[in-house]
Amino acid sequence: MNVQVGWLKDFIAVMDSGGFSKAAERRHVTQPAISRHILALETWIGTKLFERSTHSVAATPAGLAFKPIAEDILQRIETGREVALETAFSTSESVQFASTHALSQTFFPKWIKRVQSEEDGLVVQLFAANLAICERMLVDGEVQFLLAYSHRGMAERTLTNRFQSLTLGEELVVPVSAPMEPGGTRPRFQLPGSAESPLAHLTYHPGSGLGRITGHHLATLPDPPELTQAFVGPATLLVEMARDGLGMTWAPMVLVEQDLKEGRLVRAGDCRFDIPIEIKLFRPKARLRSSAERFWALANRQFTAAKLTHPPS
Repeated sequence: MNVQVGWLKDFIAVMDSGGFSKAAERRHVTQPAISRHILALETWIGTKLFERSTHSVAATPAGLAFKPIAEDILQRIETGREVALETAFSTSESVQFASTHALSQTFFPKWIKRVQSEEDGLVVQLFAANLAICERMLVDGEVQFLLAYSHRGMAERTLTNRFQSLTLGEELVVPVSAPMEPGGTRPRFQLPGSAESPLAHLTYHPGSGLGRITGHHLATLPDPPELTQAFVGPATLLVEMARDGLGMTWAPMVLVEQDLKEGRLVRAGDCRFDIPIEIKLFRPKARLRSSAERFWALANRQFTAAKLTHPPS
């Protein structure tokens, strides 16, 4: 068994936070995953790094001795990574993005095209994944920027307090269903449903941004709808299944606007079930290399110009 970099990062997180649950929150993974990684690291080293009890976790002498070594290893790896990246892109300017799946297909292509039109020679690398993976990539320094949906009522569950952010746009997530009959306006799955007949809900993975947002919204409604999970998947697939009449789903308006206009989908509920969200770009508070800092400044200028051209009503 070979040691993994992620185990070392998890070990440092437990040491610094003093517990597995806080370390899991910091690393954007589950507590069982942190526990497995620490156990694997202890097995590889051959001794316990922590003494565990019902209510506390304390470093062993071996754990205390190993911490500076682990920190040095991680620092050397990060330095080596930066040197390799700077060498690889020494003849070009490069910025790395992580983006949630839905935004990588809808918002990102047109937005980055506008940015690149003002920055000659800018090379962009995009990694698309669910929000949990994207967050870890940003936290671990694997990317410089994260593009994600954000909900104002969920500030405590986002990266807002740990990273700088820029609001690039707004979106509306709406409940949709196939019509009862072709061309009709009555939804086949009508919110709020009932305890006797819960609605088939085409939903998102809980690690996705839209999954967190819709889950939070439903949990905070005074009278939540009666739903039963029918399928879990990405936004584009859920919309396609909703068109086929397999259930109802919440989807960004950008994905379903044409379907609503042409009658393939109808709203499954009134506006109290709508979820207003923002499109945000996150970055570390620490200074980035020059190409990324120039990109951030350009994105800020474009955002300010857009606000002046189209001020809020």
